Amino acid sequence: MSDTSGTSAIDPNVIAELTRLRESIDNIDAAVVYMLAERFKCTQQVGILKAEHQLPPADPAREARQIARLRELAESAKLDPAFAEKLLNFIIAEVIRHHETIADGAR
Repeated sequence: MSDTSGTSAIDPNVIAELTRLRESIDNIDAAVVYMLAERFKCTQQVGILKAEHQLPPADPAREARQIARLRELAESAKLDPAFAEKLLNFIIAEVIRHHETIADGAR
């Protein structure tokens, strides 16, 4: 977790605050991982539905709406919208890859 080696000269209150903040970061990271897992469970179901009905793995119009929506959310959350868009594009690419794999298995 937090590495305090070589920090004997640092104020113990600073070390305690770093530890507290890092524990919060660790908890948030865990929540992000679990939320992504839940998201991918939903997108897997979408992929199955698309494959069953011969729909294309990608939906560019939906993706564009999602990117615009996420950029707005990022702005209101004081997060860099460009970063949020890059993250969503990364996730979308993975979802499309999953959908293509599902569609290939349905053929």
